[in-house]
Amino acid sequence: MLSSMAGLAAPRPLLGAVLLLFVSAAWGSAFPLMKDLILRLPVEDLLAARYSIAALTLFLIRPGSLRGLSRRTWVNGVILGVMFGVGQSAQAIALDSLPSAVSGFAVGCSVVITPILALGLFKAQVPVRVWVGVGLALAGMTVFTLLRGVEGQEFSLLALVVTLGAAALYSGHTLLLAKLSRAGRGFDAYALTVVQLATIGAMTGVLAAHDGFSVPASLPDWGILAHLSVVSCALGFLARSYGQAHLSAVPSAVLMSSQPLWVAAIAVIWFGEQIGWSMIVGGGLMAVAMLLAVPSREVAPKMPLERRKLLAVSRQASRVLADLRVKRDDPLKLGGGPVPIVGKSGCESHDDCPWRTRAVKGGDEPSLERLIERATLIVRAKNLSGPGCCQSVTLAGRCLCALMEEAEQSRTGSLPSWFRSR
Repeated sequence: MLSSMAGLAAPRPLLGAVLLLFVSAAWGSAFPLMKDLILRLPVEDLLAARYSIAALTLFLIRPGSLRGLSRRTWVNGVILGVMFGVGQSAQAIALDSLPSAVSGFAVGCSVVITPILALGLFKAQVPVRVWVGVGLALAGMTVFTLLRGVEGQEFSLLALVVTLGAAALYSGHTLLLAKLSRAGRGFDAYALTVVQLATIGAMTGVLAAHDGFSVPASLPDWGILAHLSVVSCALGFLARSYGQAHLSAVPSAVLMSSQPLWVAAIAVIWFGEQIGWSMIVGGGLMAVAMLLAVPSREVAPKMPLERRKLLAVSRQASRVLADLRVKRDDPLKLGGGPVPIVGKSGCESHDDCPWRTRAVKGGDEPSLERLIERATLIVRAKNLSGPGCCQSVTLAGRCLCALMEEAEQSRTGSLPSWFRSR
């Protein structure tokens, strides 16, 4: 949708949807675990450790992934990392002044911001059914968050604006990653993921450095941090990079907005929370939104207007040339009969030579087979009675015959310089 698909394998929407649903589930599982871990570990230190371990894990799996990277990949990876890192930091800082439900709803607004940015920045055409999916996703997220117990809780308007800004950065991150993954050429999903995570880890590490770093104090907390780092970050970001190569940015945002659904499922399965009407209604809306977001088949990206006009003119010119093409009869009849012989002066006048047009491109130049047949007739003409071989029809033929006669006359003598062996 956002760029050309040239050079890429055929998109597989179902595969992309599965990968992005894994991303949503992995990130959704991180929310209750982080909520529990930040009671014992500062949020800045947790973010720095989480993204640094994730980057280190992917790097150790493929140590050569960063070797020989182009400057473009480094720049794109750093830009993506900065966008997501600033969003994460802003969301974490504003979380102190916002209820969790309000923060989750504000972050989830990226599902609406993404198609608006895609339309404004890239002139992307979003199908109507995807817009319906966006609306249903927003409604389902509202049921999961705002309608589940924020009554009587005060929150800061500035914190809400900051969180919405973080959501806009997440939307920009989704759009830029979709554009890069669709470009095909020079897109290395693995290396780009490592650079992103390393950049986010460095940024969050700067925020955490002012009062020193803290690490988990117990083995269970290290297990939670390992899940947050390896599953949620490393595998989640990697699956997102590969998944967005098969789905456009807006459907990707709809699928990844299903995090509240996974959070609710985890809360019910592992924490024994009761299933309420909000889960049923919100989950149903989210499920319908996801079905609308996944296309049955990937629609080819719309070609720019200038290129469409150029192709139309090219096709019209091809049709005109095809109509003007006339098959001319070759005056040289080689199907049989005597060899055509003309006088030596037959082609001395350039205007009178019947074969002069053969030097003009598109002038019905003879095929290779006809040239070979013509040369064969010139050689055979040497043994025919008549004016002789060197009065053949073309200048090239007369020159060839002249060389042949000179070579035959000098068989007993020394060979001419052009026939001497070296």
